[in-house]
Amino acid sequence: MKRRDFLKTVSFGAAAFAAPAWPYARRRGAVAGKPNVVYIMLDELGYFELSCMGNKYLKTPNIDRMANEGMRFTQALAGGPVCAPTRCTLMTGQHTGHCTVRMNSQVWPMRAEDVTVAEVLKRGGYATGGFGKWGCGDRGTTGAPELHGFDLFYGYYNQTHAHSFFPNYLVRNGEKVQLEGNTGDFHKGKHFSHHLIFNESVKFICEHKDQPFLCYCAWTPPHGQWGIPEDEPAWLQFKDKPWNAGDRRPEDAKVYAAMVKMVDRQIGDILTLLKELGLEDNTIVFVCGDNGGRGGFGNFFDPNRHFRGQKGTLYEGGLRIPMIVRWPGRIKAGTVSDHLWYFPDVMPTLAELAGVDPPDKIDGISILPTLLGEEAVGRKQKMHEFLYWEHRGQKAVRMGNYKAVKPGKSEQFELYNLDKDIGERNNIADEHPKVLAKMKACAEKSHTENLIGEVLDKEKRFKGHQFP
Repeated sequence: MKRRDFLKTVSFGAAAFAAPAWPYARRRGAVAGKPNVVYIMLDELGYFELSCMGNKYLKTPNIDRMANEGMRFTQALAGGPVCAPTRCTLMTGQHTGHCTVRMNSQVWPMRAEDVTVAEVLKRGGYATGGFGKWGCGDRGTTGAPELHGFDLFYGYYNQTHAHSFFPNYLVRNGEKVQLEGNTGDFHKGKHFSHHLIFNESVKFICEHKDQPFLCYCAWTPPHGQWGIPEDEPAWLQFKDKPWNAGDRRPEDAKVYAAMVKMVDRQIGDILTLLKELGLEDNTIVFVCGDNGGRGGFGNFFDPNRHFRGQKGTLYEGGLRIPMIVRWPGRIKAGTVSDHLWYFPDVMPTLAELAGVDPPDKIDGISILPTLLGEEAVGRKQKMHEFLYWEHRGQKAVRMGNYKAVKPGKSEQFELYNLDKDIGERNNIADEHPKVLAKMKACAEKSHTENLIGEVLDKEKRFKGHQFP
Protein backbone atom coordinates (compact mmCIF):
# COMPACT_ATOMS: atom_id res chain seq x y z
CA MET A 1 0.00 0.00 0.00
CA LYS A 2 1.35 3.44 -0.90
CA ARG A 3 2.07 5.69 2.05
CA ARG A 4 -0.36 8.42 0.94
CA ASP A 5 -3.12 5.81 0.58
CA PHE A 6 -2.44 4.42 4.03
CA LEU A 7 -2.53 7.94 5.46
CA LYS A 8 -6.03 8.37 4.07
CA THR A 9 -7.04 5.13 5.75
CA VAL A 10 -5.79 5.90 9.24
CA SER A 11 -6.85 9.54 9.26
CA PHE A 12 -10.57 8.91 8.78
CA GLY A 13 -12.50 11.21 11.08
CA ALA A 14 -9.43 12.91 12.55
CA ALA A 15 -7.20 14.03 9.70
CA ALA A 16 -5.80 16.89 11.72
CA PHE A 17 -4.09 14.41 14.04
CA ALA A 18 -2.94 11.77 11.58
CA ALA A 19 -1.48 14.06 8.93
CA PRO A 20 1.22 15.69 11.08
CA ALA A 21 2.07 12.35 12.64
CA TRP A 22 3.11 10.71 9.40
CA PRO A 23 6.37 12.64 8.70
CA TYR A 24 7.88 10.84 11.69
CA ALA A 25 7.68 7.66 9.60
CA ARG A 26 10.46 8.69 7.24
CA ARG A 27 13.22 7.04 9.26
CA ARG A 28 13.19 3.42 10.28
CA GLY A 29 14.33 1.37 13.21
CA ALA A 30 13.98 0.72 16.92
CA VAL A 31 16.32 -0.21 19.74
CA ALA A 32 17.49 -3.79 19.23
CA GLY A 33 16.77 -6.31 21.95
CA LYS A 34 13.81 -4.50 23.47
CA PRO A 35 10.67 -5.21 21.47
CA ASN A 36 7.96 -2.63 21.11
CA VAL A 37 4.65 -3.57 22.69
CA VAL A 38 1.25 -2.75 21.22
CA TYR A 39 -1.47 -3.95 23.58
CA ILE A 40 -4.98 -3.55 22.14
CA MET A 41 -7.88 -4.30 24.45
CA LEU A 42 -11.40 -4.11 23.02
CA ASP A 43 -14.14 -3.32 25.50
CA GLU A 44 -16.72 -6.13 25.91
CA LEU A 45 -15.61 -8.10 22.83
CA GLY A 46 -16.78 -11.65 23.53
CA TYR A 47 -14.86 -14.89 23.03
CA PHE A 48 -17.08 -16.02 20.15
CA GLU A 49 -17.38 -12.62 18.47
CA LEU A 50 -14.57 -13.22 15.98
CA SER A 51 -15.07 -14.74 12.56
CA CYS A 52 -12.14 -17.10 13.26
CA MET A 53 -14.28 -18.42 16.12
CA GLY A 54 -17.18 -19.09 13.79
CA ASN A 55 -19.32 -15.99 14.29
CA LYS A 56 -21.68 -15.77 11.32
CA TYR A 57 -22.48 -12.06 11.65
CA LEU A 58 -19.24 -10.40 12.76
CA LYS A 59 -16.34 -10.39 10.31
CA THR A 60 -12.86 -9.74 11.67
CA PRO A 61 -10.35 -10.44 8.87
CA ASN A 62 -7.45 -8.57 10.47
CA ILE A 63 -7.81 -10.21 13.87
CA ASP A 64 -8.18 -13.53 12.04
CA ARG A 65 -4.95 -12.73 10.21
CA MET A 66 -3.23 -12.16 13.54
CA ALA A 67 -4.42 -15.60 14.66
CA ASN A 68 -3.02 -17.14 11.47
CA GLU A 69 0.30 -15.35 11.91
CA GLY A 70 0.57 -15.68 15.69
CA MET A 71 -0.86 -17.50 18.69
CA ARG A 72 -4.52 -17.77 19.67
CA PHE A 73 -5.30 -18.71 23.27
CA THR A 74 -8.30 -20.81 24.24
CA GLN A 75 -7.94 -20.36 28.01
CA ALA A 76 -7.00 -16.71 28.44
CA LEU A 77 -9.05 -15.14 31.21
CA ALA A 78 -9.78 -11.57 32.20
CA GLY A 79 -8.58 -10.20 35.51
CA GLY A 80 -12.13 -9.28 36.46
CA PRO A 81 -15.67 -9.49 35.06
CA VAL A 82 -16.13 -5.72 34.53
CA CYS A 83 -14.11 -2.84 33.14
CA ALA A 84 -12.27 -1.08 35.98
CA PRO A 85 -10.99 -4.03 38.05
CA THR A 86 -9.90 -5.97 34.98
CA ARG A 87 -7.81 -2.96 33.92
CA CYS A 88 -6.29 -2.65 37.37
CA THR A 89 -5.19 -6.29 37.36
CA LEU A 90 -3.64 -5.80 33.92
CA MET A 91 -1.77 -2.70 35.03
CA THR A 92 -0.53 -3.98 38.40
CA GLY A 93 -0.06 -7.74 37.99
CA GLN A 94 -2.26 -8.31 41.05
CA HIS A 95 -5.52 -10.25 41.15
CA THR A 96 -8.74 -8.72 42.46
CA GLY A 97 -8.12 -9.94 46.00
CA HIS A 98 -4.98 -7.79 46.15
CA CYS A 99 -5.34 -4.92 43.68
CA THR A 100 -6.84 -1.56 44.59
CA VAL A 101 -9.66 -1.13 42.07
CA ARG A 102 -12.10 -4.01 42.62
CA MET A 103 -15.33 -2.58 41.22
CA ASN A 104 -16.58 -0.03 38.71
CA SER A 105 -16.65 3.25 40.58
CA GLN A 106 -16.11 6.93 39.89
CA VAL A 107 -14.37 7.40 43.24
CA TRP A 108 -12.18 4.33 43.64
CA PRO A 109 -8.66 5.22 42.43
CA MET A 110 -5.39 3.33 42.56
CA ARG A 111 -3.06 4.30 45.37
CA ALA A 112 0.03 6.42 44.84
CA GLU A 113 2.23 3.44 45.73
CA ASP A 114 0.63 1.07 43.22
CA VAL A 115 3.15 0.20 40.50
CA THR A 116 1.93 -0.22 36.92
CA VAL A 117 3.37 -1.98 33.91
CA ALA A 118 4.00 1.46 32.39
CA GLU A 119 6.24 2.37 35.33
CA VAL A 120 8.11 -0.91 35.02
CA LEU A 121 8.73 -0.50 31.29
CA LYS A 122 9.83 3.12 31.72
CA ARG A 123 12.68 1.78 33.84
CA GLY A 124 13.69 -0.21 30.78
CA GLY A 125 13.86 2.88 28.59
CA TYR A 126 10.40 2.60 27.06
CA ALA A 127 8.20 5.46 25.93
CA THR A 128 4.75 4.81 27.34
CA GLY A 129 1.44 5.86 25.85
CA GLY A 130 -2.13 4.95 26.74
CA PHE A 131 -5.20 5.60 24.62
CA GLY A 132 -8.85 4.97 25.41
CA LYS A 133 -10.48 4.13 28.73
CA TRP A 134 -8.30 4.20 31.85
CA GLY A 135 -10.75 3.38 34.66
CA CYS A 136 -8.15 3.22 37.45
CA GLY A 137 -8.45 6.75 38.77
CA ASP A 138 -10.02 10.03 37.70
CA ARG A 139 -8.40 13.41 37.22
CA GLY A 140 -7.35 14.84 40.54
CA THR A 141 -6.77 11.44 42.18
CA THR A 142 -3.76 9.30 43.05
CA GLY A 143 -4.83 6.90 40.30
CA ALA A 144 -4.39 9.24 37.32
CA PRO A 145 -2.29 7.54 34.60
CA GLU A 146 0.28 10.34 34.31
CA LEU A 147 1.14 9.58 37.96
CA HIS A 148 1.65 5.91 37.12
CA GLY A 149 4.25 5.82 34.40
CA PHE A 150 2.46 7.04 31.29
CA ASP A 151 4.27 9.73 29.31
CA LEU A 152 0.96 10.30 27.56
CA PHE A 153 -2.58 9.19 28.23
CA TYR A 154 -5.35 10.42 25.97
CA GLY A 155 -8.98 9.47 26.28
CA TYR A 156 -11.28 8.86 29.23
CA TYR A 157 -10.06 8.66 32.81
CA ASN A 158 -13.46 8.06 34.35
CA GLN A 159 -15.51 4.91 33.83
CA THR A 160 -18.82 6.70 33.28
CA HIS A 161 -17.30 9.40 31.07
CA ALA A 162 -16.45 6.62 28.58
CA HIS A 163 -20.13 5.83 28.08
CA SER A 164 -20.39 8.54 25.43
CA PHE A 165 -18.60 8.42 22.08
CA PHE A 166 -19.52 12.10 21.61
CA PRO A 167 -18.37 13.61 24.93
CA ASN A 168 -17.90 17.32 25.62
CA TYR A 169 -14.22 16.66 26.18
CA LEU A 170 -11.48 14.06 26.38
CA VAL A 171 -8.47 14.19 28.70
CA ARG A 172 -4.78 14.48 27.82
CA ASN A 173 -2.41 13.98 30.74
CA GLY A 174 -4.91 15.29 33.25
CA GLU A 175 -6.07 18.30 31.23
CA LYS A 176 -9.40 18.62 29.47
CA VAL A 177 -9.39 18.75 25.67
CA GLN A 178 -12.69 20.37 24.72
CA LEU A 179 -14.51 18.87 21.73
CA GLU A 180 -16.35 21.85 20.32
CA GLY A 181 -19.67 20.90 18.81
CA ASN A 182 -20.20 17.90 21.09
CA THR A 183 -22.89 18.04 23.76
CA GLY A 184 -22.19 14.72 25.45
CA ASP A 185 -25.09 13.12 23.59
CA PHE A 186 -24.81 9.35 23.43
CA HIS A 187 -25.76 9.04 19.75
CA LYS A 188 -24.52 12.04 17.80
CA GLY A 189 -22.06 14.91 17.78
CA LYS A 190 -19.40 16.64 15.72
CA HIS A 191 -16.42 14.64 17.00
CA PHE A 192 -16.48 10.84 17.35
CA SER A 193 -14.11 10.22 20.24
CA HIS A 194 -12.76 6.90 19.05
CA HIS A 195 -11.49 8.34 15.77
CA LEU A 196 -9.52 10.89 17.79
CA ILE A 197 -8.21 8.23 20.16
CA PHE A 198 -7.21 5.91 17.33
CA ASN A 199 -5.29 8.65 15.55
CA GLU A 200 -3.45 9.55 18.75
CA SER A 201 -2.45 5.88 18.99
CA VAL A 202 -1.02 6.05 15.47
CA LYS A 203 0.73 9.34 16.15
CA PHE A 204 2.40 7.93 19.27
CA ILE A 205 3.79 4.93 17.37
CA CYS A 206 5.17 7.19 14.65
CA GLU A 207 6.76 9.61 17.09
CA HIS A 208 8.46 6.91 19.16
CA LYS A 209 9.56 4.47 16.47
CA ASP A 210 13.25 5.10 17.24
CA GLN A 211 13.02 3.90 20.84
CA PRO A 212 11.20 0.99 22.44
CA PHE A 213 7.61 1.86 23.26
CA LEU A 214 4.51 0.57 25.00
CA CYS A 215 1.36 1.60 23.16
CA TYR A 216 -1.57 0.60 25.38
CA CYS A 217 -4.79 0.86 23.38
CA ALA A 218 -7.67 0.36 25.81
CA TRP A 219 -10.22 1.20 23.15
CA THR A 220 -13.85 1.61 24.19
CA PRO A 221 -15.58 0.11 21.11
CA PRO A 222 -17.52 -2.08 20.78
CA HIS A 223 -18.82 -1.42 24.32
CA GLY A 224 -21.97 0.60 24.74
CA GLN A 225 -23.65 0.51 21.35
CA TRP A 226 -24.39 4.20 21.83
CA GLY A 227 -23.77 5.75 18.45
CA ILE A 228 -21.49 5.83 15.43
CA PRO A 229 -21.00 8.49 12.72
CA GLU A 230 -23.23 8.14 9.69
CA ASP A 231 -20.21 8.34 7.38
CA GLU A 232 -18.09 5.74 9.22
CA PRO A 233 -17.33 3.11 6.51
CA ALA A 234 -18.10 0.21 8.83
CA TRP A 235 -21.55 1.63 9.60
CA LEU A 236 -22.29 1.90 5.89
CA GLN A 237 -21.76 -1.87 5.64
CA PHE A 238 -24.31 -2.67 8.36
CA LYS A 239 -26.88 0.12 8.51
CA ASP A 240 -29.23 -1.59 6.03
CA LYS A 241 -29.04 -5.06 7.55
CA PRO A 242 -32.52 -6.46 8.28
CA TRP A 243 -31.69 -6.86 11.97
CA ASN A 244 -34.08 -5.55 14.58
CA ALA A 245 -32.18 -6.56 17.70
CA GLY A 246 -31.55 -3.88 20.28
CA ASP A 247 -31.47 -3.09 23.97
CA ARG A 248 -32.16 0.63 23.71
CA ARG A 249 -32.84 1.16 20.00
CA PRO A 250 -33.69 -1.26 17.16
CA GLU A 251 -30.37 -0.53 15.42
CA ASP A 252 -28.18 -1.41 18.42
CA ALA A 253 -26.98 -4.73 17.00
CA LYS A 254 -26.05 -3.07 13.72
CA VAL A 255 -24.07 -0.39 15.55
CA TYR A 256 -22.26 -3.07 17.55
CA ALA A 257 -21.37 -5.02 14.40
CA ALA A 258 -20.10 -1.83 12.76
CA MET A 259 -17.92 -1.05 15.77
CA VAL A 260 -16.38 -4.53 15.68
CA LYS A 261 -15.70 -4.07 11.97
CA MET A 262 -14.26 -0.60 12.59
CA VAL A 263 -11.76 -1.68 15.25
CA ASP A 264 -10.78 -4.72 13.18
CA ARG A 265 -9.98 -2.38 10.28
CA GLN A 266 -7.94 -0.17 12.59
CA ILE A 267 -5.99 -3.15 13.90
CA GLY A 268 -5.13 -3.90 10.28
CA ASP A 269 -4.05 -0.26 9.88
CA ILE A 270 -1.69 -0.57 12.83
CA LEU A 271 -0.19 -3.79 11.47
CA THR A 272 0.38 -2.03 8.15
CA LEU A 273 1.89 0.96 9.92
CA LEU A 274 4.35 -1.23 11.81
CA LYS A 275 5.45 -2.81 8.53
CA GLU A 276 5.78 0.60 6.84
CA LEU A 277 7.98 1.81 9.70
CA GLY A 278 10.18 -1.27 9.64
CA LEU A 279 9.00 -2.23 13.13
CA GLU A 280 6.97 -5.35 12.36
CA ASP A 281 9.65 -7.86 13.34
CA ASN A 282 10.48 -6.03 16.55
CA THR A 283 6.95 -5.46 17.82
CA ILE A 284 4.75 -7.85 19.77
CA VAL A 285 1.05 -7.12 19.32
CA PHE A 286 -1.67 -8.32 21.69
CA VAL A 287 -5.39 -8.16 20.88
CA CYS A 288 -7.93 -9.20 23.50
CA GLY A 289 -11.27 -8.47 25.13
CA ASP A 290 -11.38 -6.87 28.57
CA ASN A 291 -13.95 -9.21 30.16
CA GLY A 292 -16.60 -11.66 29.09
CA GLY A 293 -19.17 -10.73 26.47
CA ARG A 294 -22.34 -8.93 27.51
CA GLY A 295 -24.91 -11.04 25.70
CA GLY A 296 -26.97 -8.03 24.63
CA PHE A 297 -29.64 -7.70 21.94
CA GLY A 298 -31.30 -10.89 23.07
CA ASN A 299 -27.94 -12.65 22.74
CA PHE A 300 -28.04 -11.94 19.01
CA PHE A 301 -24.28 -12.41 18.45
CA ASP A 302 -23.98 -15.29 20.93
CA PRO A 303 -20.70 -13.99 22.46
CA ASN A 304 -20.48 -16.66 25.18
CA ARG A 305 -21.90 -19.50 23.12
CA HIS A 306 -20.93 -22.48 25.30
CA PHE A 307 -20.34 -20.60 28.54
CA ARG A 308 -22.55 -19.85 31.51
CA GLY A 309 -23.03 -16.25 32.57
CA GLN A 310 -21.82 -13.04 31.01
CA LYS A 311 -20.01 -9.84 31.90
CA GLY A 312 -20.40 -9.13 35.63
CA THR A 313 -20.38 -12.79 36.70
CA LEU A 314 -17.48 -15.06 37.61
CA TYR A 315 -18.69 -17.93 35.47
CA GLU A 316 -16.76 -18.49 32.24
CA GLY A 317 -19.08 -16.14 30.37
CA GLY A 318 -17.80 -13.30 32.51
CA LEU A 319 -14.11 -14.19 32.34
CA ARG A 320 -13.20 -16.08 29.15
CA ILE A 321 -11.87 -13.66 26.54
CA PRO A 322 -10.43 -13.71 23.04
CA MET A 323 -6.63 -13.33 23.17
CA ILE A 324 -4.32 -13.31 20.17
CA VAL A 325 -0.60 -12.45 20.20
CA ARG A 326 1.56 -11.84 17.13
CA TRP A 327 5.31 -11.34 16.80
CA PRO A 328 6.65 -12.32 13.36
CA GLY A 329 9.65 -14.61 13.51
CA ARG A 330 9.39 -15.11 17.27
CA ILE A 331 5.92 -16.54 17.88
CA LYS A 332 5.16 -19.59 15.75
CA ALA A 333 2.48 -18.75 13.22
CA GLY A 334 -0.89 -20.46 13.44
CA THR A 335 -0.41 -21.74 16.99
CA VAL A 336 -3.42 -22.49 19.19
CA SER A 337 -2.51 -22.68 22.88
CA ASP A 338 -4.58 -23.99 25.78
CA HIS A 339 -2.21 -22.47 28.34
CA LEU A 340 -4.21 -21.20 31.32
CA TRP A 341 -3.41 -17.59 32.21
CA TYR A 342 -5.01 -14.24 33.05
CA PHE A 343 -4.40 -10.51 33.12
CA PRO A 344 -2.06 -10.42 36.17
CA ASP A 345 0.39 -12.38 33.98
CA VAL A 346 0.78 -9.47 31.55
CA MET A 347 2.96 -7.40 33.92
CA PRO A 348 5.72 -10.02 34.44
CA THR A 349 5.58 -11.05 30.77
CA LEU A 350 6.19 -7.54 29.50
CA ALA A 351 8.77 -6.88 32.21
CA GLU A 352 10.74 -9.92 31.06
CA LEU A 353 10.53 -8.79 27.45
CA ALA A 354 11.90 -5.40 28.50
CA GLY A 355 14.67 -6.93 30.60
CA VAL A 356 13.35 -5.32 33.80
CA ASP A 357 12.40 -6.92 37.10
CA PRO A 358 8.70 -6.69 38.00
CA PRO A 359 7.61 -5.66 41.51
CA ASP A 360 7.88 -8.31 44.21
CA LYS A 361 4.26 -8.29 45.31
CA ILE A 362 2.47 -9.46 42.19
CA ASP A 363 0.34 -12.50 41.47
CA GLY A 364 1.24 -12.92 37.81
CA ILE A 365 3.62 -15.35 36.12
CA SER A 366 5.46 -14.57 32.88
CA ILE A 367 4.09 -16.55 29.94
CA LEU A 368 7.13 -15.87 27.75
CA PRO A 369 8.06 -19.58 27.52
CA THR A 370 4.59 -20.24 26.10
CA LEU A 371 4.79 -17.36 23.64
CA LEU A 372 8.32 -17.93 22.35
CA GLY A 373 8.87 -21.58 23.20
CA GLU A 374 10.54 -23.11 26.23
CA GLU A 375 13.71 -23.90 24.29
CA ALA A 376 14.05 -20.32 23.04
CA VAL A 377 13.55 -18.88 26.52
CA GLY A 378 15.63 -21.53 28.27
CA ARG A 379 13.15 -22.70 30.88
CA LYS A 380 9.86 -24.49 31.26
CA GLN A 381 6.63 -22.57 31.61
CA LYS A 382 5.73 -22.11 35.26
CA MET A 383 2.09 -22.78 36.05
CA HIS A 384 -0.27 -21.16 38.53
CA GLU A 385 -1.15 -23.19 41.61
CA PHE A 386 -4.50 -21.42 41.36
CA LEU A 387 -6.13 -18.32 39.86
CA TYR A 388 -8.41 -16.07 41.90
CA TRP A 389 -11.17 -13.52 41.32
CA GLU A 390 -13.62 -11.62 43.49
CA HIS A 391 -16.32 -9.11 42.60
CA ARG A 392 -19.16 -7.68 44.71
CA GLY A 393 -19.58 -10.71 46.96
CA GLN A 394 -18.75 -13.22 44.23
CA LYS A 395 -15.59 -15.33 44.39
CA ALA A 396 -13.99 -17.82 42.02
CA VAL A 397 -10.93 -20.06 42.14
CA ARG A 398 -9.45 -21.96 39.20
CA MET A 399 -7.15 -24.91 39.92
CA GLY A 400 -6.32 -26.92 36.82
CA ASN A 401 -9.60 -28.08 35.31
CA TYR A 402 -11.50 -27.48 38.55
CA LYS A 403 -13.29 -24.21 39.13
CA ALA A 404 -15.03 -23.16 42.33
CA VAL A 405 -17.57 -20.36 42.08
CA LYS A 406 -19.38 -18.49 44.85
CA PRO A 407 -22.07 -16.65 42.87
CA GLY A 408 -23.09 -14.31 45.69
CA LYS A 409 -22.16 -13.21 49.19
CA SER A 410 -24.87 -15.32 50.84
CA GLU A 411 -24.51 -18.31 48.51
CA GLN A 412 -22.44 -21.48 48.78
CA PHE A 413 -19.45 -22.38 46.64
CA GLU A 414 -20.18 -24.51 43.58
CA LEU A 415 -17.61 -26.79 41.95
CA TYR A 416 -17.22 -27.64 38.28
CA ASN A 417 -14.84 -29.70 36.17
CA LEU A 418 -14.39 -27.51 33.10
CA ASP A 419 -12.74 -30.30 31.14
CA LYS A 420 -16.05 -32.16 31.18
CA ASP A 421 -18.48 -29.31 31.81
CA ILE A 422 -17.42 -26.06 30.13
CA GLY A 423 -20.96 -24.74 30.59
CA GLU A 424 -20.70 -25.02 34.40
CA ARG A 425 -24.05 -26.81 34.67
CA ASN A 426 -23.16 -29.86 36.79
CA ASN A 427 -22.25 -28.82 40.33
CA ILE A 428 -19.99 -31.57 41.74
CA ALA A 429 -19.27 -29.94 45.11
CA ASP A 430 -20.83 -32.81 47.06
CA GLU A 431 -18.78 -35.37 45.12
CA HIS A 432 -15.39 -33.75 45.78
CA PRO A 433 -15.46 -32.17 49.26
CA LYS A 434 -11.67 -32.28 49.70
CA VAL A 435 -11.05 -30.53 46.39
CA LEU A 436 -13.59 -27.86 47.25
CA ALA A 437 -12.16 -27.38 50.74
CA LYS A 438 -8.70 -26.79 49.26
CA MET A 439 -10.06 -24.25 46.78
CA LYS A 440 -12.07 -22.44 49.45
CA ALA A 441 -8.90 -22.15 51.49
CA CYS A 442 -7.19 -20.56 48.47
CA ALA A 443 -10.02 -18.04 48.23
CA GLU A 444 -9.79 -17.27 51.94
CA LYS A 445 -6.07 -16.52 51.83
CA SER A 446 -6.33 -14.51 48.60
CA HIS A 447 -8.61 -11.77 49.91
CA THR A 448 -6.98 -8.78 51.59
CA GLU A 449 -8.42 -5.55 52.91
CA ASN A 450 -9.24 -3.21 50.06
CA LEU A 451 -7.18 -0.06 50.57
CA ILE A 452 -7.99 2.61 48.01
CA GLY A 453 -6.31 5.76 46.79
CA GLU A 454 -7.06 9.40 47.48
CA VAL A 455 -8.95 12.20 45.83
CA LEU A 456 -6.49 15.10 45.62
CA ASP A 457 -8.72 17.64 43.87
CA LYS A 458 -12.43 16.84 43.84
CA GLU A 459 -13.13 19.69 41.42
CA LYS A 460 -11.31 17.81 38.66
CA ARG A 461 -13.42 14.68 38.92
CA PHE A 462 -15.96 13.80 36.24
CA LYS A 463 -19.35 15.21 37.23
CA GLY A 464 -21.57 13.40 34.76
CA HIS A 465 -22.54 13.97 31.16
CA GLN A 466 -23.83 17.51 30.75
CA PHE A 467 -26.62 17.86 28.22
CA PRO A 468 -27.92 21.18 26.87
